[in-house]
Amino acid sequence: MISMNELVQRQKKYMYYLLAVFVVGWGFTPYQRVFLGLFLGATVSFFSLRLVARRTDKLLDRVVKGDTKVRLKASAVSTYPRLAIIGLLIIFAVRYEHLIELWGLGIGLMTGQLVMIIDFFYLQYINRREER
Repeated sequence: MISMNELVQRQKKYMYYLLAVFVVGWGFTPYQRVFLGLFLGATVSFFSLRLVARRTDKLLDRVVKGDTKVRLKASAVSTYPRLAIIGLLIIFAVRYEHLIELWGLGIGLMTGQLVMIIDFFYLQYINRREER
């Protein structure tokens, strides 16, 4: 079974590769607005992914230590800070829409979740292959 730390490290690596692809696309293609939106959205998505991983790790540590006052609320897994950052990014993108494609920004904001989903299916594939 894979540990949480290994899972986070692998997803970080995938996000770094995606960010590098977006930077290369921004620098060497005529679609600079699209790739800038993808890059900014993916950067915020990566930050959100890291924030959730860190908060989840702290919450799991408290549960393992037997802390009886563990309450699961929205701020425990950083919902509000992530929504605030996404809101600020959208305001920034609307203000500078001559530089950033908004649909590229939206797709970029979903990349963290897409990386997690693809990684989940990859792990399922590997586990099934090892069982045979």
